[in-house]
Amino acid sequence: MKVLAVTGYKPMELNIFKHDDERIQFIKYALKKRLVQYIEEGLEWVLISGQMGVELWTGEVVLDLKDIYSIQLAVIPPFENMDQRWPEPQQFAYQQLIIEADFYKPLYKGEYKGPYQFRAMNQWLIEKSDGCLFLVDEDYPGSNRFLLDVAKSKDHYPILTLTPADLEDAVLEWQMSDPRYWDS
Repeated sequence: MKVLAVTGYKPMELNIFKHDDERIQFIKYALKKRLVQYIEEGLEWVLISGQMGVELWTGEVVLDLKDIYSIQLAVIPPFENMDQRWPEPQQFAYQQLIIEADFYKPLYKGEYKGPYQFRAMNQWLIEKSDGCLFLVDEDYPGSNRFLLDVAKSKDHYPILTLTPADLEDAVLEWQMSDPRYWDS
């Protein structure tokens, strides 16, 4: 797999309402572990639309990994100024992301016009990637369900997942890496 689309929950779907919530570090840690595995197996590009939450955090992880690995990031939002109604910290993170990305291009010029822009983005991400990594609980897919449905409709398209159980494992691994964990 050379090109991987990545998506997942929005912060509010994870009950994360602050940009500095400590749970974000665990999500990023789990994403990093998975992405490093794929990079070492030949992954060259990560595609995201740049939406708040998992996609924005994925972009930040990829940018950090660029210091070590030859990996590229493409940010393809459905329309321009997607972040204009976001909280300021997320707007800042998004603006930094699109500045540092290897490729950035909104699918549609101009502002939000309708839900067709998100449907087109979902279709584009699936058509341009070799597989998709979802941070999802299939019993509660949230906004992921739209892209997940498109991915499921494509024959022989790899759907990879990070589940709540994977996140729990990542939290435990993170905690166990701290020597103080073993003192208690």
